[in-house]
Amino acid sequence: MSMTSPASRPSPIASTRVLLIRHGGTTASKDDRFAGSSDVELSDLGREQVARLGERLAREPIVAVYCSDMKCSIDTATAVARPHRVSPRAIKELREIDHGKWEGIVHEEVEQQYTAEYAAWSADPLTSPPPGGETGLSVLSRALPAVRRIVSDHAGQTIAVVSHKATNRLLIAYYLGMDVRRYRDRLSQDLACLNILEFSSPVEARLVVLNDTTHCATA
Repeated sequence: MSMTSPASRPSPIASTRVLLIRHGGTTASKDDRFAGSSDVELSDLGREQVARLGERLAREPIVAVYCSDMKCSIDTATAVARPHRVSPRAIKELREIDHGKWEGIVHEEVEQQYTAEYAAWSADPLTSPPPGGETGLSVLSRALPAVRRIVSDHAGQTIAVVSHKATNRLLIAYYLGMDVRRYRDRLSQDLACLNILEFSSPVEARLVVLNDTTHCATA
């Protein structure tokens, strides 16, 4: 019976670490307004949150930072990228879900003004869009290929990806293999939170950190 010597055994493939981040607080989030496709700025609190996040991740071996092409995402990514002397790469496919006619309206007012549509969306946000907006399925169809490309381009490395609340929750739900329709009521994504996914391949990931905001404790 032949045995493979330790020296001839194949080395384990290094996983790719994705630091999946939600942007910091914005001028819309402080009022609980829908702002998926609205290009809002970080608030003063948001800038403080992302500065603390940047400090926390300064010693991580981050080789690249990706983000959506929205202002709040770009500014968050810039804070994360600065200590690593890299420039954020904006990808429109990482944008937040488009809330259509609900954009700019306070959440509570939407529930009152669009009662039937809101109920349908809450029951199945994967396939029921807000009036004039996107479904969760549409978001996944653009965000998943983008993440796969990023992981493929950075095999065995650590990278940061800055996106948005619904987009992050949809991605995490998918990689966990859970019922993606339940992404809104089963997963939380607080402002400036950190999630860590370890990819063994561009399509297989293990969640090791979820919705960590300890860096924001005093912000």
